[in-house]
Amino acid sequence: VQLQAFGGGLVQAGGSLRLSCAASGGTFSTYAMGWFRQAPGQERDVVAAIAWSGRSTYYADSVKGRFTISRDNAKNTVYLQMNSLLAEDTAVYYCAASQASYLRLSLYNHWGQGTLVTVSS
Repeated sequence: VQLQAFGGGLVQAGGSLRLSCAASGGTFSTYAMGWFRQAPGQERDVVAAIAWSGRSTYYADSVKGRFTISRDNAKNTVYLQMNSLLAEDTAVYYCAASQASYLRLSLYNHWGQGTLVTVSS
């Protein structure tokens, strides 16, 4: 499966952005999907993940209550709605796919190209 993420940009602290990730070349509804991010000089970390059905989700503690992951299997797209953005949310955001459980974070093996989110304080 090929993934393309978009929707990043520059936003002020407290603002919102919605990232989208479009999938092609695979049966999207059979993949768990995740959003990861990598800030400058830091390792890539998980932000959120969602099961293939969309009924189960996981969030990193740092984004709980502010970010929402969702998916539309009919559109082969996963979304990340980001509200109440903080300067520390600044990073390159990547979407990823896995045919394992959405909670097996080390098994995401299909990656999009990343989209930059910059939050100004």
